[in-house]
Amino acid sequence: MSDYVETINLCRTFGKKKDLVKALDGVSISIKEGEIFGLLGPNGAGKTTLIKILTTLLLPTRGEAYVGGFNVVKEADKVRKIINLVSGGETPGYGILSVKENLWFFSQLYGLNSSVAKERSKRLMADLDFEQYANTRMSKLSTGYKQRMSLARGLLSDPKILFLDEPTLGLDVLTAKKLRNYVIDWAKQERKGTVLLTTHYMIEADEMCDRVAIISNGRILACDSPQVLKEDLRKTPIAKIEVSSVQTDFSFIEKVKGIIGYSETRNIQTGVTHLRVMVNDRKVFAEIESKLNEAELKVLAVNETEPTLEDVYIRLVGKGFEEAEEKAHA
Repeated sequence: MSDYVETINLCRTFGKKKDLVKALDGVSISIKEGEIFGLLGPNGAGKTTLIKILTTLLLPTRGEAYVGGFNVVKEADKVRKIINLVSGGETPGYGILSVKENLWFFSQLYGLNSSVAKERSKRLMADLDFEQYANTRMSKLSTGYKQRMSLARGLLSDPKILFLDEPTLGLDVLTAKKLRNYVIDWAKQERKGTVLLTTHYMIEADEMCDRVAIISNGRILACDSPQVLKEDLRKTPIAKIEVSSVQTDFSFIEKVKGIIGYSETRNIQTGVTHLRVMVNDRKVFAEIESKLNEAELKVLAVNETEPTLEDVYIRLVGKGFEEAEEKAHA
């Protein structure tokens, strides 16, 4: 496989002098043809900025970027002919038009002839299981079916590379899985297309991606296959701790000597917070449990667990995605 997407020391800044923000700070990545490549990181990490540059929607401040061998600045017209972009949560068309009418409208923007447009629209609606809504106004569709239509619109032009910016955002589990499976089939079996995916869902990245890059504050912190990244943590002690509280501020855990990082997931319905803690020595787990008891918190369970992509991120930045985002926006 050859490099199909490549960036070289890519930088993008916003603002001037004192208000200068580095959205991308020397990003260099390469994506092989036929590869599903994941870009992981919290809000504000630079994921969407990178996608906007690669899809010719934004100019870089410095550095170079190539898609399909074409320079995204000097050969933007050639890049646009081989790509498409699907963003989660976006309005996929015009509400007053039906699904079929919207797909027809976009097919004409893409320059498809009538017979090809009709054939592809019909096939995509059938493949994504929403052909029964062909004559339904887009505004009447549920979020899940709007996202199916958005993916169909993105594949209508038969792109060589598909950019997916959080494509399953806000979808139910079954709909999200259906879309993931379809993208995998499209990339690996049917069209042998290339995919650049941004997502906050670690299970999604693990299931779909050949390789992932973790980005934070505009810099790439790690890049490899999910298996290799997780394997690198195999010797690092990681535990899941269940605590009977959803109101407590657990930031005091950071002060425990020997802790590498942690994440927390609060379940309002059960009143339980699930802490995922990474340490440099198993003895630290006892210290954490002692601190929780001192805070008069009931510890329900402590179990060591296998590493996940979330743990890879925690290892690199010290916090899970939700906590890192809260810190970034504080």
